Amino acid sequence: MPVTSLKELALTAEQLLSDLRKKNFQPVYFLYGMESYFIDEISQFFEQKVLSESERAFNQMVLYGKDADFQAVVDNARRYPMMAQHQLVILKEAQEMRSLGNLISYVENPTPTTILVICHKHKRFNMNTKFGKMLKSKAVVFQSKPLYDNQVPDWISKYLKKKKLQVQPEAAELLAEYLGTSLSKVVNELDKLRLNLPEGTVVTSKHIEDNIGISKDYNVFELQKALSQRDVLKSNRIVNYFASNPKKNALPAVISSLYNYFSKVYMLHFLKQLPEGELLSALQLRSAFFLREYRAAARAFPLRKTEHVLSLLKEFDLKSKGVDYVSTGKPDGQLLKELIWKILH
Repeated sequence: MPVTSLKELALTAEQLLSDLRKKNFQPVYFLYGMESYFIDEISQFFEQKVLSESERAFNQMVLYGKDADFQAVVDNARRYPMMAQHQLVILKEAQEMRSLGNLISYVENPTPTTILVICHKHKRFNMNTKFGKMLKSKAVVFQSKPLYDNQVPDWISKYLKKKKLQVQPEAAELLAEYLGTSLSKVVNELDKLRLNLPEGTVVTSKHIEDNIGISKDYNVFELQKALSQRDVLKSNRIVNYFASNPKKNALPAVISSLYNYFSKVYMLHFLKQLPEGELLSALQLRSAFFLREYRAAARAFPLRKTEHVLSLLKEFDLKSKGVDYVSTGKPDGQLLKELIWKILH
């Protein structure tokens, strides 16, 4: 695939890897963005798959931006391969190289037998600079963007499917909620499941509790479900568990999850006449399984009460951050207990 066709795509990691598997190599690749996982995945493919083991000794060079300057990169990139079609030069931690922009002349006229891979992670990069524009014109550019919260459960399902595991929707949601959007952290925990479960297993919340340590009974989703049913006993039981495990259930994170939940309940009050498919799309829900719970919550919390709950969540979010609230001398979890009591009464 020529560079122009790759450039025309909103290039995904899988599209780029697919092209590399076909050995459609280009002279320069620029991998940048705040999500390091995809950059590491692509960089690792270059290191392990582009050259054979016998070719690597003379034709593969890894440089680091903190230690190398642009001239060292150019000198290595201008060499010709020995007993191989290509030589591979990988510049890691490019964000640490002050003279990175000086590579503009090389990018404009690269050595066709060299594959130069530039990995720029953790820091933003302005593609509107002269160097950025040259990269867009001459190189294959891949931007590694963090996933949105609502994209993570689907990503988890696809990752586990590649590892020959399936996952229940509620279990994927549980993992996403507690692991966040940092894919390196997510993959580290998913690999525990892959190592400990046989192929073909359908991953449940119990598997997650046993192998990762996230409680299947005492988590924010169970709290949301208990609230949607106005189940005071179960809600208090979960809140007491949270209070006794504050490091695993940080109050700002719990409030943020509840705010997202009740925001969708609020939206549902105005959209409930829509067909199910449109409702799922509007609320960014993955299946009717989750929609049933939101409908129950909308029945339990009429519009006026839902508005009040959202107001409470904003108020207690500020309190959890020390605004108009002094926590010194007060038991852990008191603020959360007070919030849940006000939501239910």
